[in-house]
Amino acid sequence: MTPGARRALAAASRLFYERGIHAVGVDLIAAEAGVTKKTLYDRFGSKEQIVVEYLADRDERWRAYLLERLQQLEGAGSVERVRLVFDASRAWMDDNSPKGCGMVNAHAEISDPTHPAYAVITGQKQWMLRLFTDLAPAQAHALMLLHEGAMVAHGLRVFPAPIEYARDLAVELVEREGDGQQEGERE
Repeated sequence: MTPGARRALAAASRLFYERGIHAVGVDLIAAEAGVTKKTLYDRFGSKEQIVVEYLADRDERWRAYLLERLQQLEGAGSVERVRLVFDASRAWMDDNSPKGCGMVNAHAEISDPTHPAYAVITGQKQWMLRLFTDLAPAQAHALMLLHEGAMVAHGLRVFPAPIEYARDLAVELVEREGDGQQEGERE
């Protein structure tokens, strides 16, 4: 990717997250990035493709961030790993998503399954469900609901510490249902 294209993607990412996808036009992205509209269209082809690349980049960074933290708990039980997912989500939200989950926010604007960005949005949520299924199979759906609800509540700032609240409920659920055993305790 050329330096101009990198600047354009960085500008688009910031603007899309801060203002919303529909509120940001190609002219504004080009102006913020210090490139021409021609450069944008030569590199990305369309605004839709810029949106796809913005969301794909955000998703890739989130997955790498979370997986790196989970690798540090290799061999830990489900409870510790579920707790870590929620704690990592809180840190990510504080550093990268003060207005809530970028994928949820994007879905509020892009709900058409034929839009090329739709697969990126739903793909991240499917990946999270698979992750929770790997961590605690019997509680995966409940963990996913707690996690996603916490992300939305965090962005809305309806009450304090929603991610911590959801984390505590998730840990309690996993402990109660028995998936919280240490790996060495399983037969």
